[in-house]
Amino acid sequence: MLRVLYSWRVLDSSDECALCGGTLKRNGKTAAGSPRWRCKACGASTSERRRRPDVSQRHDLEAFLRWLLGKDSQARADGTATGRTLRRRVAWCWNVVPQIPATGQIHDEVQLDGIYLSGGWCCLIAIAGEHVIGWQWCDTEKAAAWTALLERFPAPRAVVVDGGSGLASALKRTWPETKVQRCLVHVQRNVRVLLTLRPRTKAGRQLRTLSLTLTRIATRDEALAWLNALNAWHNLHKDLLAERTYRGTGPVPKHAAPNQTWWYTHHRLRRAYQLMARCVRQEVLFTYLHPDLAGLQIASTTNRIEGGINTGIRYLLRNHRGLPAERRKRAVEWYLYQRSENPQPPWTLIRPEHHQPATTTVKRVEDEPLGPAELGTTATAEEGLWARSGWAGRT
Repeated sequence: MLRVLYSWRVLDSSDECALCGGTLKRNGKTAAGSPRWRCKACGASTSERRRRPDVSQRHDLEAFLRWLLGKDSQARADGTATGRTLRRRVAWCWNVVPQIPATGQIHDEVQLDGIYLSGGWCCLIAIAGEHVIGWQWCDTEKAAAWTALLERFPAPRAVVVDGGSGLASALKRTWPETKVQRCLVHVQRNVRVLLTLRPRTKAGRQLRTLSLTLTRIATRDEALAWLNALNAWHNLHKDLLAERTYRGTGPVPKHAAPNQTWWYTHHRLRRAYQLMARCVRQEVLFTYLHPDLAGLQIASTTNRIEGGINTGIRYLLRNHRGLPAERRKRAVEWYLYQRSENPQPPWTLIRPEHHQPATTTVKRVEDEPLGPAELGTTATAEEGLWARSGWAGRT
């Protein structure tokens, strides 16, 4: 009895009989195993049921994302020798553009960072906690691009950044009341670039050791002790930092201008100290220990976005080497979308224009009329002009 009820149940009210327009109901299977349908009104039987394009498109998009976000090649994902079938099925899927809707939620902490891709593109990424909340494409990390990203969200309590000048300008304009935490790992990295792993001077070795202790500070007392140590280092080596070298008394460094008459002898050591001293003056070095943020788990580095999101993007593009620039961007967008807090099912983003994109109209060029030209510039034998070869006509 259950089988009879199941075989005659209405599966889809949109299925209509081609003869009378009645509703089709399932009525067993054919010898080949395909379902058979019978019209309840006229009794006509058919094994052809109107296809559901939305179902096939959903399966195509799911297969597309399994390949795009996975490690398999197109041939292996398709189970064929070349993967041509998969490419034909999912060609329209590149038109689907994922976007994270703005929720208006105020976050305690937002981390911001950018990643550069081959082809001259840069993706600015914003995360809150472990989830991506937005991204912005640009050519470089400039203030206008950061402003376009930050304007989508309300100002959080704190923001963790890597110290770019364009981002600092955008933060002052967009989130002026938000407290800024400079990534301590980036500070250590910048100091290492200036001083190298093995500084030659004693002052350089002491300053590098001082920079390495930044990420170990966990209390306000330890932060105060570090500030006192930096100030003591400057008092001890301020004469060394002020030493000058005049043109003609030694080799000219690369950073010296052609008409520059003198420069600081320990230029890189001076820059390393000024980097940390500037962070201290701007009060962005120990924001995660600020009393106003007590009880909040504010990070002191951008490791969650660099070690998690950015690393995954690099692996993704490495697995799909050779994609054109626009498709690399689409792959990054799908990767970020899937790591948002509440990503909707991908098939809900499909629109009719994605599967059938509008074609550009090509202007038809009228053919030239057949027959001899009335007026022209072509050399003809009738006029005594034609292409000649050899020594004829030469003097």
